[in-house]
Amino acid sequence: MPLTWRYSALADRHRALGSKLEDWNGMGTAWTYSHDINQDHVAIRTRAGLMDVSGLKKMYVVGPHSSAVLNYATTRDVSRIYPGKSAYGCMLNESGHFIEDCVLFRMGPNAWMFVHGSGAGHETLTNLVVGRNAALIVDDDLHDLSLQGPVAVDFLARHVPGIRDLKYFHHMPATLFGRPVTISRTGYSGERGYEIFCKGEDAGLIWDTILSEGKPLGIVPTCFTTLDWLRVESYLLFFPYDMSQMHPFDRDPPGDSLWELGLDFTVSPGKTDFRGAEPHYRLKGKERFRIFGILIEGTTAADAGDEILADGKKVGVVTCAMVSPLTKKSMAIARLDTAAAVHGAKLEVRGKKLRALAISHTLPFDDPEKKKRTAVG
Repeated sequence: MPLTWRYSALADRHRALGSKLEDWNGMGTAWTYSHDINQDHVAIRTRAGLMDVSGLKKMYVVGPHSSAVLNYATTRDVSRIYPGKSAYGCMLNESGHFIEDCVLFRMGPNAWMFVHGSGAGHETLTNLVVGRNAALIVDDDLHDLSLQGPVAVDFLARHVPGIRDLKYFHHMPATLFGRPVTISRTGYSGERGYEIFCKGEDAGLIWDTILSEGKPLGIVPTCFTTLDWLRVESYLLFFPYDMSQMHPFDRDPPGDSLWELGLDFTVSPGKTDFRGAEPHYRLKGKERFRIFGILIEGTTAADAGDEILADGKKVGVVTCAMVSPLTKKSMAIARLDTAAAVHGAKLEVRGKKLRALAISHTLPFDDPEKKKRTAVG
């Protein structure tokens, strides 16, 4: 991989597992290992997998104006987020179009941790803190180890008192294997899972100890590409891979509304004081497409960019697809014309390696009531 500006403390461990460390957000990321990705998917769905997601961008927004900055920058009413709680939110541009999603962690009265992916979150906050009593601090040393799956809580309960009481989208300071960490009940898997934020110098010890002590429970290292399989089943979008930046419109410039992406739920009820709010509300009912699921006949996965047709006419495009090793179903996230985004609509998928019948399907495919990720105890 090319020389990057962010250092992965786990690089040697990923290479030992067969990764070539591809660049994501300036950090070497283990997109694949030498073992079969099917193993990783099954592990997270049935036991637990440990994944290095440190390529996410982590920064702190601090100071008396920090809440006001984040309240304007995101769709969430941050006054409802107390210390120890977090929230998933979106960021819009002045046209009311999606430019980033993020998780907001309230660390104290005037202190927040802001975690995001590859969108414009960093640039947006950099501009918004100018002239305000707030500071933006990028923390490229902070590593993020994601332990996802049904036995994750059983493992952590051996080492972290009170972890079973940690609610979904809450976080706590803790000591793990003698090292200071922040543990958050969040993730990107659709399972009950936890993110462990630690210093770079502690990441190796924590990684090694979880894998060695967790082996009897079936905990294994899992590669980053596993997220694509999990997110298809669990309706988790990934900027820009599901967006018009990757799948452009025929006429309109790139830019999707929250209504089209199905992310309008991230707007706190009654909130109107965020960037892009007025055009966001005007765009309701003007959807050009909808994010929707499709089930494909057979056991071949579609490719991103494959066309979706109804009655011989193109009505959409596949954005991410997989065949589940557990259900044996071929499924995908798709951008569908609104008329085709109806559960059970008959479709056809055409690509370079696939031509098959399909039907539209509501999302998520797995655990639609989100009982797994929100389980208590």
